[in-house]
Amino acid sequence: MIGTIVNTAAILAGSGIGACVRKGLGERYQDALYNAMGLAACGLGVNAIVQNMPKSSFPVLFIISLAAGSFLGTAADLMGRFERLTNRFSKGNLGQGLSTAILLFCIGTLSILGPMESALRGNNTYLFTNATLDFVTSLVLASTYGIGIALAAAVLFLWQGSIYLFSGALSQFLTGELLTEISLVGGFLIFSSGLSILKIKDCKSLNMLPALLIPVLWFLVKP
Repeated sequence: MIGTIVNTAAILAGSGIGACVRKGLGERYQDALYNAMGLAACGLGVNAIVQNMPKSSFPVLFIISLAAGSFLGTAADLMGRFERLTNRFSKGNLGQGLSTAILLFCIGTLSILGPMESALRGNNTYLFTNATLDFVTSLVLASTYGIGIALAAAVLFLWQGSIYLFSGALSQFLTGELLTEISLVGGFLIFSSGLSILKIKDCKSLNMLPALLIPVLWFLVKP
């Protein structure tokens, strides 16, 4: 699991450096970083949507996924529970930053295929690439939201570690078609996080997280 360990360490290092930088920044510069992070999240989300929508074999599935996932997440009040939990340990809007970090770090082809490549073929290239990207992202996020972003490293470790351990079984199920649908829905979630950061529309992205399960269920039951 060397690739996952490196990826986790990269997030911890980026978060530590970003938090140190944040202490010396005035409010004006922090606001500028908020805007930059929001635009970056929107751009990454749009990129994932544009890349994966033409490849989708089920053009309506992402709409159903977003609708059903938002309904289930709102009913469970995922965002509210998450914010109450993070507010116990930190003031401000760490919950928003942490939810964005988790989406950016965990929902993507590199973060899903990387542990499988590492387990099945001993190839850590995907994870090392992902670690580089996550280092920069965590640095910027931590300089905006604080050291609490480091908590996302634990989520990533559990996420990639689980995929690594069950890669044999998952390799039969995680087809290119399914990854396309998951990445497409993930793109919309990341884009919605960007809108929330920019204060254009509070989409409560974490409430939409169950949308990622709908494509999985569809591929399990479809003929």
